[in-house]
Amino acid sequence: MHKPLRKIVIVGGGSAGWLTAGLIAAEHSTDPQSGIEVTLIESADIPPIGVGEGTWPTMRSTLKKMGISETDFLLECDASFKQGSKFLDWHTNTNEHYYHPFTLPYGFNDTNLAPFWQPFRDEISFADAVSAQSHLGEHGLAPKQISTAEYDFNANYGYHLDAGKFAILLQKHCTKKLAVKHIIDHVTQVNNSETGDIASITTKNHGDISGDLFIDCTGTSSILLAKHYKIPFVSTKGILFNDSALALHMPHESPDSPIASFTCSTAQTAGWIWDIALPSRRGVGYTYSSTHITDDDAKKELRDYITPIMGDTAAQSVKIRKIDFSPGYREKFWHKNCVAVGLSAGFVEPLEATALALVELSAKMISEQLPADRQAMDLVAKRFNAKFLHRWLNVIDFLKLHYVLSQRNDSDYWREIKDDKSIPDSLREQLLLWKTQTPYHYDAIHAEEMFPSASFQYILYGMGFITQERNKKRVDGSKKAQMLFGENIKHTKQLLSSLPSNRELINKIKQYGLPKI
Repeated sequence: MHKPLRKIVIVGGGSAGWLTAGLIAAEHSTDPQSGIEVTLIESADIPPIGVGEGTWPTMRSTLKKMGISETDFLLECDASFKQGSKFLDWHTNTNEHYYHPFTLPYGFNDTNLAPFWQPFRDEISFADAVSAQSHLGEHGLAPKQISTAEYDFNANYGYHLDAGKFAILLQKHCTKKLAVKHIIDHVTQVNNSETGDIASITTKNHGDISGDLFIDCTGTSSILLAKHYKIPFVSTKGILFNDSALALHMPHESPDSPIASFTCSTAQTAGWIWDIALPSRRGVGYTYSSTHITDDDAKKELRDYITPIMGDTAAQSVKIRKIDFSPGYREKFWHKNCVAVGLSAGFVEPLEATALALVELSAKMISEQLPADRQAMDLVAKRFNAKFLHRWLNVIDFLKLHYVLSQRNDSDYWREIKDDKSIPDSLREQLLLWKTQTPYHYDAIHAEEMFPSASFQYILYGMGFITQERNKKRVDGSKKAQMLFGENIKHTKQLLSSLPSNRELINKIKQYGLPKI
């Protein structure tokens, strides 16, 4: 119980495995003689899913901590900048849209502007009134300049990236710079100790590999947590209906086409289509409920979406990849000396790019709370399970919010996904409160919430929700709000006049690179 924890074995590669390996190795000494030893085992037979191509702004601090140059990352991963999400036809299906930007509303930490915006809701959108970032999205502008140092910004941002190339970059960096041991082999058996912990895993060519902590990054197969330990799966199919996805790669119309810096999400009859722009191509896909549409009809809707861009012949012949998934999460994420990260812990639809964010947050907590010995591990595991259960429930509520506010009634899917029976009690309670008070700091119960109250504001008011404030705001509060609205207008004008387009900035980075910090 008091033996020092030294050997960490990560089973599975991809973004989840290599991000976890990199964060642990960067946080701790990886000298096998005196520090932590990190070994990653992955099978050559299992390709990464490689569909999720959007990140949160947290990825900047993750890459920086691992010691990866942002210039190298952008160029090697065919990456660009993501400033949030743009939602089209979610509210009324009348060619309307709204933004969920990564930047907090202006002055958000001190002043809640939402009540003061309400009287002007018919004149200006909430995102436009409180943030410059939606304006940047409409003008196709980048979140920084070529003179801005790596990972610094003028407007908060994450990334759009090629997931396959990202895993290759992480592997190279972890093995060459962070002393992570890499084994390519197939796991044939999981071996328990007398206590029920995993003592070792047996591989086809490298024999038994022992460890003190095993991290399951084996994707939806979840070899350690699900198959070995039989940890039950909690389905969210009754809340978030989508369980299928079609994905394709589409070329830009021309080499100098604009690169959108928002993930575009366009609602369809039984789900929604994502559209993610990389420098060299666009990643497009349709996530939908197989209960509400056939695969063939879903393919038709997806081809109808890309036809105006590609032309009918190319749209009909483009290769479409089908992915099935079960939306939900494991009842526990850390059991004995095994913890699941990534798809092995769970997955719901790719709305708001939560998959990679949960990987980052999981790896960050494991790294920073790495137990000194087996006795401490049980305490860390208890904390981890409580925190990530809360995070999963928070994700589910937030994603469900996108649907329940819709006024679409054009299909069974939209009628049923808004039905009160499918809304979690926790979200129903929040919606009741928000009728008379806007989301703000008290809505965030935990530190490091998955989504700050500002995100709930952007979705609520982007989707036409009305809050009838019970308290009439004082005159001095109104004056401060008007000052902040005015400052946001000035800030917006300054950014619109000074920032380059996404394509222009990427081209300059290819030529000059970004300044090092």
